[in-house]
Amino acid sequence: MPSFRLHDFTYMKHVPNFITCLNLAAGFIAVVFASAGSLTLASWLIVAAMVFDFLDGFSARLLNAYSEMGKELDSLADVVSFGVAPAIILFEMIKAASGGSQGVSENIAEILPFAAVLMPVLAGLRLARFNVDTTQASVFRGLPSPGNAIAVISVVMAAEYSQSPVMQSFTTSPFSLAAYAVLLSLLMVTRLPLLSNKFKGFSFKGNEWRFAMAGVTVAMLLILGVASAPLIIPVYIIMSLAAHYLPFASR
Repeated sequence: MPSFRLHDFTYMKHVPNFITCLNLAAGFIAVVFASAGSLTLASWLIVAAMVFDFLDGFSARLLNAYSEMGKELDSLADVVSFGVAPAIILFEMIKAASGGSQGVSENIAEILPFAAVLMPVLAGLRLARFNVDTTQASVFRGLPSPGNAIAVISVVMAAEYSQSPVMQSFTTSPFSLAAYAVLLSLLMVTRLPLLSNKFKGFSFKGNEWRFAMAGVTVAMLLILGVASAPLIIPVYIIMSLAAHYLPFASR
């Protein structure tokens, strides 16, 4: 009697692409809510998009359902969910901060939010380069677009769910937010060597820095609470550079 295998069913090859479409749908709905000023809800929808982004790759590996169309569809979804949606969140935050700041002229207040325009543009460039760059299997070059999204929504979450005066000050400063938008956008197209989130099996060996990163992240959130969320990406960058450049480090 033949053994049962999931990928024997033809329709199963479409499962990863369907999940990718859910990523895209979540990103679009995040755009809608962000445009309406519901930034926290938009941030949670981006979190949902990240879950779908993980699951589409996981299901593709499980079902051995890789395709060129799936690869391109994944990048298109990521541009919306991790490029456009975070950019609109920052656009709305800068606009609100500019309107409430007495030190910003009316002309500057109208122009400053457009610093966020860089984000979807450079996210698109980063993803297009990733699709044709064969050197990024174990080490990313530049901040991944989901990392960009985490950096944005972590600020929203910290401001919403914590009483951190630092976050309150940061989110009410239009110039700080505009600089943040530009910095994150540029990080996506740098050649900084950053750790891939793909674990090499389940053993500790070869995954030391990934386990360390996960441990530090959990520790920060448990000890400092949601106010520490904006530190996740800076810590990720620092640990990635340490893993790449320290002579004793193993990736």
